[in-house]
Amino acid sequence: MKELVFINNDRVVTDSITLANEFDKRHDHVMRDIETQIEKLAEAGESEFSVLNFGDSVYINERGRSYKKYLLTEDAFALIAMSYVTPKAMKKKITFLNEFRDLKQKIEKNKVKVLDEKQSLIQSMKLTIETSERQDRTEEKLTELETKVEEQITLDYHEQRMVQKAIGKRVHHFTEEQDMKRKYYSQLHRDIKDRFAVASYKDIKRKDLLPATNYINHWIPKRVA
Repeated sequence: MKELVFINNDRVVTDSITLANEFDKRHDHVMRDIETQIEKLAEAGESEFSVLNFGDSVYINERGRSYKKYLLTEDAFALIAMSYVTPKAMKKKITFLNEFRDLKQKIEKNKVKVLDEKQSLIQSMKLTIETSERQDRTEEKLTELETKVEEQITLDYHEQRMVQKAIGKRVHHFTEEQDMKRKYYSQLHRDIKDRFAVASYKDIKRKDLLPATNYINHWIPKRVA
């Protein structure tokens, strides 16, 4: 079944061929009716209505020949069909008008649907970006907090024992004599305090455990009296 109305360049229209077929008229008669109305519109100073609502087009007949036809908006159709007043014609006009209305509503619904989908996509992207930004800020804060914690945490008991053993091993490396051991212990503890700016080796930061251990392992005592 041929559609009575259709979309052309984003507009809902019908054409003179369809009018001729549906109202049982010759196409040249429908073309004459249209052109008569266009002339009357010009005489009434309403040429703009013609420009907006009537459009030139062509159709190919069964012999492959090209002929002129008109495209009509709903307003143009109503103007031309106004003179078609038989009961059958009245029913056809109602059918046409319903077709115009239904297709326009369908287009509007599709526009709303596309808009809703677009808005939904935008909102989803926005939420994703905001979530990502929140995660980035959270990760930055966690990293900052972890850094601060690392700066504050000192050696636990096990790590203190590691330092003690490293100190004892290094002192024994240089002497077995008890009096010299006491002097070297005192010297090494003092050097550790100065090197890592702590009151005691127990206050060494956990992050400095490896540097402290390396320092002890390579420590060389100063000559003592």
